[in-house]
Amino acid sequence: MVEHGDIRVVHRGGSKINFRGPVISNDSSFLLCASGECVKVFSTSTEECIHDLRGHTDLVTGVVLKPSNHLQVYSCSADGTVRLWDFTDGILIKTYVIGYPIYSIYASANHEGVIFIVTPTLSDKRSELFQLVAVHLPQSGDQLVEARELSAVLSDISSNPAAIAFGRGGEFIASAKGLQLEVYFFKKQKSYRFPLKEDNKKGGKNTYTCVACHPQDDCIATGHEDGKIRLWRNFNHKKEYTYSTLHWHHSAVSSLRFTPEGTNLLSGGVESVLVQWRYNQESQKDFLPRLGAAITHITVSPDGALFCTSHSDNKITIIQSCVKVSAVIQGLVKGESVRTDLMVDPRSKAMVLNGRPGHLQFYSLQRDKLLYNLDIVQQEYIHESGLQQFEVVKAAFDTSGNWLATVEERKQKDAELELNLKLWAFDEQTQSFVLNTTISAPHEARITAMSFCHSADSQTTMLVSSSKDGHFKAWQLAAPAHTEDEGPSWSCDFVGAYHALVPECCSFSADGSLLAVSFQEVVTVWSLSSWELLTTLSQPPGAIRDLCFGQLSCSKYLLGTTANNLLCCWNLLTCSLEWSTSMDISLLLADPLSENMAAFCCQAGCTDLFVFKPNEPRPLFSHKAVCSGKVTRAVFSPREEILESCEETSQWLNHSQLYFLTQYMDLMTFTTKAEEDKLMASSKQLVIDDSVAMTPFYLLLGKHRQQQQQENQDALSSLSAERTPLPQGSVAIKELLQTPAHVLPSTSFLCSMFVQSLLISVTDSREETKHAEEAMESENEEEDSEGEMESSTSRFEEVSLATETATPPLTKAQVKELRRVKKLDHSWLAGVLDS
Repeated sequence: MVEHGDIRVVHRGGSKINFRGPVISNDSSFLLCASGECVKVFSTSTEECIHDLRGHTDLVTGVVLKPSNHLQVYSCSADGTVRLWDFTDGILIKTYVIGYPIYSIYASANHEGVIFIVTPTLSDKRSELFQLVAVHLPQSGDQLVEARELSAVLSDISSNPAAIAFGRGGEFIASAKGLQLEVYFFKKQKSYRFPLKEDNKKGGKNTYTCVACHPQDDCIATGHEDGKIRLWRNFNHKKEYTYSTLHWHHSAVSSLRFTPEGTNLLSGGVESVLVQWRYNQESQKDFLPRLGAAITHITVSPDGALFCTSHSDNKITIIQSCVKVSAVIQGLVKGESVRTDLMVDPRSKAMVLNGRPGHLQFYSLQRDKLLYNLDIVQQEYIHESGLQQFEVVKAAFDTSGNWLATVEERKQKDAELELNLKLWAFDEQTQSFVLNTTISAPHEARITAMSFCHSADSQTTMLVSSSKDGHFKAWQLAAPAHTEDEGPSWSCDFVGAYHALVPECCSFSADGSLLAVSFQEVVTVWSLSSWELLTTLSQPPGAIRDLCFGQLSCSKYLLGTTANNLLCCWNLLTCSLEWSTSMDISLLLADPLSENMAAFCCQAGCTDLFVFKPNEPRPLFSHKAVCSGKVTRAVFSPREEILESCEETSQWLNHSQLYFLTQYMDLMTFTTKAEEDKLMASSKQLVIDDSVAMTPFYLLLGKHRQQQQQENQDALSSLSAERTPLPQGSVAIKELLQTPAHVLPSTSFLCSMFVQSLLISVTDSREETKHAEEAMESENEEEDSEGEMESSTSRFEEVSLATETATPPLTKAQVKELRRVKKLDHSWLAGVLDS
């Protein structure tokens, strides 16, 4: 067995961008949000990801702007570090080692050199007790600094970042947990607590959910589970406090935020509506409805120009002053559950799965960005708890990507199951899928599996579906009728069954000649040409959970997993069991571009991966504990460029890349050390060669320009000898071109230094001869080299005599140019140097 060597499991996009509230830069040009183990920097105008701030080794749990520098941000992580970034250039400036897992971070302009973090009280990730701690950041020039000077501010607080807020200018801090609001004053070093009863008179839940503080007045806004908002005043006197109540939300308030001037209060919840309350005129309020999903976080830019809402479907909406939506940044939609399999669109190479209710999402794995949503149900989604609506539960592509099949279902409490099978044709003009055929009630019970025939040589397109009703059906694409001007449509071609057993899964052979359908403990093999039952495979006992044909040279093998934790391999040429092994496999899938197969095995609460070929039971590769929990969704995605790895441990990744979803909806993949080194090299190249922007125009013409420059260099090197670089010129030019303009010295200072760097000291006649040859041979390339010669006529004559004795005679053109240089007046150099 080959253990994993240079292959490791990494996040490859799909991370939550709504895990914490985003941050907007002071000029409203950039939006920063925590995403897995990195911080993503987006442009608010183009929605594109500009930088990935990578450095943390665990989940990033918070991002906050540095109050004293508007171009820098702090990020905190469960890895116990706080990192300082220059987010405009994507540069890591400093790392502060705290030593404890961090769950959120806060900063205040009134507390310079101090940040506030939330850590577990017992220094344990599993601890449910949290405390707010002030961290004094040491002043050090080192990039890695230990920040061990901690002082506790509040204990027994909530781990929810929305439950803590700084008050007017950082004078106090408000923290809500459960049924208690605590306000801590820094000058007094004293805190007041304001408890509420669990239920109010009308039966509403009074539990606190979020907190916001007015930037100028002593006012605290709190959100509650019953949808109410309370505005607290006079809270610096424990017995004289007052509060007023606002109520519009019908469910829990998830986020509150005051605008920078304090004129408005923003609130959001599951209604997908942003509510804007007028401060001190709470009866006047504005609404921005239909934002698509429940609001989880609200952010306001420091200048108040932009509002930003995070949503439960892993989306960030950028809003212009509560008037209109200006941009939408959509990540991989995190639904309640993944009902469909993970698929790869053969055309766009995008990963496809169900996302928003009633939709399929097409997600680019390369760009880590949602391409578009395809509305399958084509009905308005109504957010109401307990209301049963249509859901997309199955989907499949044919080999060419011309057809897409989807299954949607709805189960009412007292009604029968509603099923629709839809077939979508790809439209070249719109570059999207268009509904071709809708089949109502294709089966009498829930559909268990669905698959297209994957044969490229087949003249007809076929789809097979199996159902709990005990039948599997073959749907075939019929040619258009000659009498009507209509396109092709789908119809049922065959209905199959086996001894009234329930079919669970189906799979086509690689050449499209055989169909395998499992009926509980029996595997049946059918001929597609005659729909004849060829054979049955019924050993060993146990209900079949997965069926998969081998690919390429292993196409004669059929593999299946059973409920008795067995992996079986049948040889279809002999119709006998080739081999079997005892494994609790949660998912089995084949790489369409190679003979390799991947088996995810659940053991002791973790999932192990085994990669093997059906013709031999020895694994090619194994990886223990790729993630916690059970993996039930994975897909092989074809690579754009084939890897040429010669190592046995990573050859299975040459043609395809394996992606899988964890139980926490994290999209993971396997990467080799060679891939990571290649990515690092390309990123370093982009950093070095950042004088040219990577625009689409550059991508079109950049290669041609580089080839032209290379040809010019080759021509020059063939005509003249290689010149020695100027001793000081390169340093001076780098100083001029690479130093930021706002820190450069005055031009008068740089001019003398630059001119001095161009002058070459003459030590002996040989060195003079060498430089004279260089100056004359490179006259077409550098006209400024004329200024490097001395102004004395006799010295030029000595150089020319030395040249005649040491080298062949000069050409007429060189002699003519030398005479012209001798006549030039170089006395201006002395004046420049003296100044």
